[in-house]
Amino acid sequence: MYNRIKEIRNSLKMNQTEFAQHLGLSQSTLAMIEVGKRKFSDKHIKIICSTFNINENWLRTGEGEMFNSSLYEKELIDVFDNLNPETQQYLIVMAKELLNTQKKLLNQKHEEVD
Repeated sequence: MYNRIKEIRNSLKMNQTEFAQHLGLSQSTLAMIEVGKRKFSDKHIKIICSTFNINENWLRTGEGEMFNSSLYEKELIDVFDNLNPETQQYLIVMAKELLNTQKKLLNQKHEEVD
């Protein structure tokens, strides 16, 4: 399990200090946990899973996917599966347009901050 904690942190592109702050731990404590020199509490497992949408079974056993799929993802897949092929294609086009609009808005926001 200790290797998986480090794997989560790396996947999230966080350093030990940033990740430890989310758990209420010090960087040195997290470092010792990642190498298996300190135990990891159930409380911290719950915090990791809820904060970062991590599959608890994967964290504990290594089985399954690292991340849980979101409720929105499941809902979107259900909706998509019930559309006819032409409407599915339209939804894909609209989703790509929405993504482009989001990127433009985020870029504008970054430019305003800089």
